[in-house]
Amino acid sequence: MLPTLEIAFVVAIFVLLIACANVSTLLLVRSLLRQHEITARLALGARRGRLVQQLLTEGLILSAIATAGGIVFAYWCRNALVLAFPSQSPGIIVNLPGHIDWRVLALSVGVCVLATVFFALTPALHASRVDLASAVKSGSTGVLGSRAGSRLRSIFVLIQMSLSFSLIAGAGLLLQSLERIQSASPGFSTEGVLISGVDLLSSGYSVDQAKSFQDRLLDRVRALPGIESATFARVILFGLRDFSSAPITVEGYETGRDERPMSDHNQVGPDYFAVMGIPIVAGREFTRADDENRPLVAIVDETMAAKYWPGKDPIGARLQVKDRWMEIVGVARRSHYRTKLETPKPFFYVTLRQNFAVQGGLIIRTRETPAAMNAALVREVHTLDPNLAPVPAITMHEHVNRGTYTQRLAVTLLAILGGIALLLAAIGLYAVMSYTVSQNTRELALRMALGAQAADLLRLVTSRGLILTAAGLIIGAAGALALTRLLGDRLYKISPHDPVAFGSAFLIMSTVALLACLLPALSATRFDPARALRA
Repeated sequence: MLPTLEIAFVVAIFVLLIACANVSTLLLVRSLLRQHEITARLALGARRGRLVQQLLTEGLILSAIATAGGIVFAYWCRNALVLAFPSQSPGIIVNLPGHIDWRVLALSVGVCVLATVFFALTPALHASRVDLASAVKSGSTGVLGSRAGSRLRSIFVLIQMSLSFSLIAGAGLLLQSLERIQSASPGFSTEGVLISGVDLLSSGYSVDQAKSFQDRLLDRVRALPGIESATFARVILFGLRDFSSAPITVEGYETGRDERPMSDHNQVGPDYFAVMGIPIVAGREFTRADDENRPLVAIVDETMAAKYWPGKDPIGARLQVKDRWMEIVGVARRSHYRTKLETPKPFFYVTLRQNFAVQGGLIIRTRETPAAMNAALVREVHTLDPNLAPVPAITMHEHVNRGTYTQRLAVTLLAILGGIALLLAAIGLYAVMSYTVSQNTRELALRMALGAQAADLLRLVTSRGLILTAAGLIIGAAGALALTRLLGDRLYKISPHDPVAFGSAFLIMSTVALLACLLPALSATRFDPARALRA
């Protein structure tokens, strides 16, 4: 969950920067529309500092209103926020009652004030730089605008476009990674397998009582119709519990100077590998005969066998764990144990009866549905102990999918915030293009009077927006190539520079930018040139 929160924090900063650049663009356009007012104030003796103070105060007032509105909106949505996140599984209701913490509120208000001061100050300083001698001529620039007057607006638009591109590309990478994670095999069966359990530890069962209860419950469950096999395990793969971990000594293996071999292991019952669908590639599986009265045995996975017995058959070799020697009786196919993103590490299994743990999970291979199995488990458990209740059974497929929750959450966050960023960038580009059209109405009218067609004006007006878009996409692609490397440990079998994700981001950004440019351009082709020239 922590990496997902880190991603959310970075994305929130990106959206904040885009929003600030958007507000700066709008404030700049607003100040330029008031150029005559500012010129008149300067001509009448107003100091530049007084004008900057006035414009900055106006920005702070707008910020205060927006902050108040944001707080009210956040309060209204405090309990609805969880609805935007993917559910962990069907039938599970997530109840996360929200409240606004005063520390978060103070930080949010502080960020809003500082962002306003910083990003509203630039338009204010720019607007106060007025050359009184040439102020009258400032409204007659060409359709592309003077370079000096449009540079700042272009910078703000470039910031929005480039950051939005990075967010959308990142969302595309995480989405593809999630799809590959969900379609990848975990190394064990997820179909036809149900998991459940009974909390014996909280019920005060001793070790001997728990052993007896598990044996009797397994016998009753295996006798149910539609049950192929069943077993217990201390830890269910892809669960929240930690595996046992201990230093190991491998007979015949020479350790390096600073090497201290350690390995995780799981305590499992008979038929575990058959129930889980994990093939035994050499040797045998655990049986009921491997109990506390027999010599200790273990089964290693392929990764452990390759590390400690390279090119050899580990069957019959010995492994020491916690001062106890165990004989290797089998080699199991490697599977994923915690997540599909984990790197292969040595892992082994020991028998549950020889290393008993009171708390464990029940794993059942069956053709029955979870609902039917739940009813049967309740009946069988109550027969053994009326005070106990089994954990509701779910499919192994559903259980494994819960392990991808953080990836789905990251994709959801990026999709929501990326959409907001894209909307803000489109608004900023639309504002710049609308301002350009409004300031050059006379030139456009003159061109129409001289015979220019609507298509010519449309192409002329949109060209500036498309140039800004192209520059923003180039800068955004360069930035995204560097930033998406930070997602490396969150991606599964996909390159941080995947062309599909970057191509999709390019297509989405281009389409939205084209629409933002076309709307002002279309309005420029619909006015009356004679009326515009007389104005």
